[in-house]
Amino acid sequence: MADKLEISDVLSRMSGWSAASEDRAAVQKSFKFADFKTAWAFMSACALKAEQMDHHPEWFNVYNKVDVTLTTHDAGGVTALDEMLGTFMDALAETLA
Repeated sequence: MADKLEISDVLSRMSGWSAASEDRAAVQKSFKFADFKTAWAFMSACALKAEQMDHHPEWFNVYNKVDVTLTTHDAGGVTALDEMLGTFMDALAETLA
């Protein structure tokens, strides 16, 4: 099991992410793309990376927007896995912009 990290420390290293608005230990971000096709391409690539990591996001998609929440359920909070997946998502979103 991965070790929990302080959310404030993780957020200091991740651009545009925030603490989950609910009463839970998670980080979240909304990604907006030019269209549905690009949002879907983002989700497809992230799904492959998540499967490779065996670490899966909570997400919601409507047209060109993808809302993502990252947490490590078995650790009860945010871990390096969440930071790694979030950093991957940020880099990918940048290439799709």
